[in-house]
Amino acid sequence: MQGKTLFGRHYALAVVAIIFLALLAAAGLRSTPGVLMVPWEEAFGWSRGEISVAAATGIFLFGLTGPFAAAAMQRFGIRATMIAALAMMCLSSLASLAMTASWQLVLTWGVISGIGSGCITNVLSATIVNRWFVTNRGLVMGLFAASTSTGTLIFIPALSAIAEAGGWQPVVICVAAAIALLIPVVFFLLPEWPQDVGQTPFGADPDHPPEIRQKMNPLRTAFGALGEGARSRDFWLLAVTFFVCGFTTNGLVGTHMIALCHDHGIEAVAAGGLLAIMGLFDLVGTTASGWLTDRIDPRKLLFAYYGLRGLSLIYLPYADFTFFGLSLFAVFYGLDWIATVPPTLAIANRAFGLKKAPILFGWISASHQVGAASAAFFAGASRTATGSYLESFVVAGFVAVGAALLALAIRCEHRPASPVPAQAG
Repeated sequence: MQGKTLFGRHYALAVVAIIFLALLAAAGLRSTPGVLMVPWEEAFGWSRGEISVAAATGIFLFGLTGPFAAAAMQRFGIRATMIAALAMMCLSSLASLAMTASWQLVLTWGVISGIGSGCITNVLSATIVNRWFVTNRGLVMGLFAASTSTGTLIFIPALSAIAEAGGWQPVVICVAAAIALLIPVVFFLLPEWPQDVGQTPFGADPDHPPEIRQKMNPLRTAFGALGEGARSRDFWLLAVTFFVCGFTTNGLVGTHMIALCHDHGIEAVAAGGLLAIMGLFDLVGTTASGWLTDRIDPRKLLFAYYGLRGLSLIYLPYADFTFFGLSLFAVFYGLDWIATVPPTLAIANRAFGLKKAPILFGWISASHQVGAASAAFFAGASRTATGSYLESFVVAGFVAVGAALLALAIRCEHRPASPVPAQAG
């Protein structure tokens, strides 16, 4: 059978492009509450604490859904799981246009969008990387992780400008439309496995054995993997450090940075531009992190990333919120916004094998989102109680430095690769 190619190249490149776009859209969805925090406050009279509950709920479910989504991809297929998730994301965004109470904000932008976007996150990246690639896994994972920063780069400045010009409703409509456009792309162009288009995984030998396809119960698979991971010291160290990763990125900066800048007299578009600078540098830093992960001990990379991030957050109160000071913070903080993802997955692959790593990485990613949800809630509550965000940022900086030291304690034991299971049919 003649293999399907893209302009004469491996079809894995088309798969990477489709997944990159989906991850970018999910990143745009998850960053929207940060853009709309002040507009919602002004439109409905809700406090930052109330809005933060919705953001924290969405972030928490975004992470908790991950391991179950990874298991569902093995049982029902990647394409079916993604289409269902994209539909939930689109419909929950549109439904929020009719909200009149804060509990409806929690339901739409918290519960439904959190579950939907939780299917299109790091576990999807890990499943695609392990299924479609034998070589360059770190580089591709870095590219996927960078899609989050690219989403920030594209969406936040644009959505901030739309919100400033027309209010929060046009922002929601634009996000829903972008997500809806991806559904036919996934349906028509995304195959499940390389052999479905007559190919072997990228970098594999021509005689690469076919994947073993099995039907598995998603709940049993997800909790079974958690039971195995709970007995591993490396699993807990990865979970704790990734908790800190979430605590110090999308939970704190992604959710509250625009509101923090607003408190210091910086307009939403300018604050969105600051996050765009972070996104631009993270696009470079995270892609480079993937390349480095294929070549350097991932524990040393995690030590450097968490340490740099912690020092950046500790510096923030001394930036005086001037253009130069904030730009300096954006550059150094942005370089490792999501750079921790490729080395964390590399350690999980070595510790647990390719078969179980995506699901266990889903549980590790769940701890990331628990950390993010904690930061989103507590920073909002602290702002409501004290009138300031700065204490939350400094505390997060010291926590990140502690995570840098914990990363060096990971054993990173190597296990031989095992065949990846798939759903039947």
